[in-house]
Amino acid sequence: MNPAPNLVFVGPMGAGKTSVGRRVAQHLGLEFVDTDQLLEARTGASVPLIFELEGEPGFRQRERALVAELCAREGLAIATGGGAVLDPANREVVRARGFVVHLHVSVDEQLRRLARDRHRPLLQTPDRQERLLVLARQRQALYEEVADLRFEGGQRSVAQSARRLLSLIQDHWHPGPTDKETAT
Repeated sequence: MNPAPNLVFVGPMGAGKTSVGRRVAQHLGLEFVDTDQLLEARTGASVPLIFELEGEPGFRQRERALVAELCAREGLAIATGGGAVLDPANREVVRARGFVVHLHVSVDEQLRRLARDRHRPLLQTPDRQERLLVLARQRQALYEEVADLRFEGGQRSVAQSARRLLSLIQDHWHPGPTDKETAT
């Protein structure tokens, strides 16, 4: 068991961090927060507009501050953006303050799930498959680095995935203080 005050979902876009995470949070009685959605609500701007105006570095700076703020709290289920793991500060804080679940899906499954999505800035490219492959190569090891649990999303429904993941989380996570907190 890995005690941690929060549950954190990482993984590529289309893995189900929001849809599955929301259901798991509800069953566990946790407040669910999607970092991209909260960032949009706070700024009044969509993620694509933030990317357009500030570029990816500006977006990542905002994301870093939000991840740190949320992880400082307790009792949250946090769905991070797919690229949140690129920032070393994010990796450190989610490991320190969360039980981290890596939701994994294949690039083929991502393509299927994201076929109609025109909202994500990093998918605004003629060759979505190539972009997803590049992102997977850049990020896969980072997801694995922070993860306490890896969950294969596959082709299950959201409800099936949430039920299966809930069972695994309950077997591996005990909400509680971090080791650092108990040492003080």
